[in-house]
Amino acid sequence: MRADRSVISPALYECLDAGDSALRVIFDLNPDYPRGLTGAASEVGVLLGQAAIEFGRVDPEEQTRTPHDLGGPYVAALLSPQALLWIVRRDLEQAERDDWSLRAIRRVWPDFEVHPLLDRSLATIKADAARAAFAAAGAGITWAVVDSGIDQRHPHFRTWRNLDLPTHVEHIDFTGERSPLTDEVGVGHGTAVAGIVGGEARGGEDGPLRIRRTLLDGDRGIDAKAETLEHISGVAPQCKLVSYKVFSPRRPSSVSTVLAALAHIQRVNDHGRNLRIHGVNLSLGYPIDPDWFVGSYSPLCTEVDRLTRSGVVVVAAAGNTGLVRLNSVGGGVAGAQGAFGAQLTITDPGNARYALTVGSTHREAPHTYGVSCFSAKGPTGDGRLKPDLVAPGERVLSAASLRPQPDEEEWDNPAYTEFSGTSFAAPHVSGAIAAFLSVRREFIGQVDRVREIFTDSAVDLGRLPEFQGRGLVDLMRALQSV
Repeated sequence: MRADRSVISPALYECLDAGDSALRVIFDLNPDYPRGLTGAASEVGVLLGQAAIEFGRVDPEEQTRTPHDLGGPYVAALLSPQALLWIVRRDLEQAERDDWSLRAIRRVWPDFEVHPLLDRSLATIKADAARAAFAAAGAGITWAVVDSGIDQRHPHFRTWRNLDLPTHVEHIDFTGERSPLTDEVGVGHGTAVAGIVGGEARGGEDGPLRIRRTLLDGDRGIDAKAETLEHISGVAPQCKLVSYKVFSPRRPSSVSTVLAALAHIQRVNDHGRNLRIHGVNLSLGYPIDPDWFVGSYSPLCTEVDRLTRSGVVVVAAAGNTGLVRLNSVGGGVAGAQGAFGAQLTITDPGNARYALTVGSTHREAPHTYGVSCFSAKGPTGDGRLKPDLVAPGERVLSAASLRPQPDEEEWDNPAYTEFSGTSFAAPHVSGAIAAFLSVRREFIGQVDRVREIFTDSAVDLGRLPEFQGRGLVDLMRALQSV
């Protein structure tokens, strides 16, 4: 007998059918369980212990995270397929099959692996004009960067002491390495994202800032060019930046790790009663099949929406899955190849109903070149418009991690280099909203109004809504509209 499909999600059934030897899963607990979520978590804990005795542990060093770590309604575990099916069946057997309230487990999801997805781009979104006209620099606003960490040694974050945090707010490493202010993923994914949101640097006694630009042949990088720069700034240079580290080279991230970070933000904010963290940037995600979830009701999207309802603005990258490449097989023309922009390619958590989901445009000439070919396209699987906005995401100059890059012989540790992807479009919107809130403080906590202001003031690029959403973010127009 196969376990009840009403409990095991379609996405997880695909993993079972694939014959995976070990599955990372998230148990979505039943809130109507007679002893509440705590009782449901306890019951699942008992079943996990019994399954370990019955089937053995897949990884003896794997530590099951408690529901408190994941925000209450979830338990994460690493299980064999046999153990998972046994747990689900035991939970069903212990309850009346037609009485959901007696089940400890409401749903079981895969614990997907989550992947990390400015000198000229500031003018594109009019952040420079907004700073000159409104002094919109992000002062007094705190933004969380859920990513690969932030390199605290970088001079970009010294001028405004962006990493010195207000009371009751701290940097957290969810990878278990206790180093939230280091960044070892690539040349610094989280550092670059944070550097677009905030921070500022100028050349000093040691000379101008060293940067590295990519020389292109078409859309392919063929060489690098070293240059210097006198000044560079994030969109909201004075904004405080909180590092929630969920990636490291030694530990890939997963949905449950991101859920733990979002749950921590809820606790810091006293679940909306005292907003200490005003916004979150999620330049990460995983591709989904629209058949897996009804609308945006995956655990990650559900918790993103719950966080926005507590008054926190959540900005998510749309994903880099918008260009689909095909090689013909079977009845096609032999050897034929092609690529096209595909709809329904928004990744989670960009599918979250109340997240501001951001696609990518050219950094300087978005009206000419439109939406980046790689930028994920909407709508969502249930027909909602996504992305919401677009922002510069091609060859954006931002802070690079200062750690050596042993795999790149030509890498000379520049302070700044170019990055591409919706990962670097999203922080433009995060920074724009942080700058906006710093001078329009009456909108702090009013997520729906902030969303309305920024989507209504966006600049139409004349592209399809499924590509551009409402258009290019425009900080100056947003400020002038209220």
